[in-house]
Amino acid sequence: MTQQTELSVDLSVGPIAYEDSGGDGTTVVLLHGLAQDGTVWRHVVDELGTSVRCVVPHLPYGSQHTPVRPGARVTPHSVALLIGEFADALKLGDDTVFVENDAGRLQQLAAERPDRVGRMVIAGCEAFDNYPPGPAGKLLDVMSRVPGGITLLARTLSVRPLRRMPGTGYAVMSQRPVPHELIDHWIEPLRKDPAARKLLLHYLRSGVKTEMMEAADALRTYDRPALVVWGKQDKMMPLSHGRRLADLLPQARLIELDDCGTLIPLDQPKALAAAIREFAAPSPGSAKSSPAF
Repeated sequence: MTQQTELSVDLSVGPIAYEDSGGDGTTVVLLHGLAQDGTVWRHVVDELGTSVRCVVPHLPYGSQHTPVRPGARVTPHSVALLIGEFADALKLGDDTVFVENDAGRLQQLAAERPDRVGRMVIAGCEAFDNYPPGPAGKLLDVMSRVPGGITLLARTLSVRPLRRMPGTGYAVMSQRPVPHELIDHWIEPLRKDPAARKLLLHYLRSGVKTEMMEAADALRTYDRPALVVWGKQDKMMPLSHGRRLADLLPQARLIELDDCGTLIPLDQPKALAAAIREFAAPSPGSAKSSPAF
């Protein structure tokens, strides 16, 4: 198991915890989605080993176990900028590879601050008009508009058999059941901390329907290396959107993974790690191709 050091950096919203595997290899920043934390990347970090330096922040998406500053508010756009602020605070270089799964904040950051994102991997993310994304995203959006909805959802997800209901919650995001211990860890703040629920509620209510389309338009001029990785069985993020992103980004290539849903770090950690390792090499190719994994 790859040794990681647990650290924290003070940013505009307060302390952000992160894990750092250290080493002299290319720095790879691994970004998770909503109602999760960086533990979703644990198998990928193990697969990458010492080939790269893995930096894994626990973003303030409601599942953070380090409380943010009292009164702090987050929106999709502000989290995109927060990722850039995090990289600035750690003084990460131009060769840093940013990898995101599930969310779409990296696309917004690359659109707004392309110089900050030297290279990026978009791995099964919300994009274009798929926002909120798929059944799970739309359920979260609906529950955010019902009084007590987020509390009810957290309590429902605490009942283990209910997590396995087809087409709902985390069950729709993966080809195989998400381990119970991971979900327990992710929903603990939402079950126990009103501040965590309030933070997630504000985030969900602050999304702007057109913001991912606006980011996509700006990415047409992102003339830096990019990799798009998508699961062929993804029920939340249409495979066609992965292909559209690869066509839209001037220096992108596309990898499609079989037996894989939205949570690529859990469904196909070896294949995703292999793709990241190759892409993070000092001189990644810029030609479009479709290698098989």
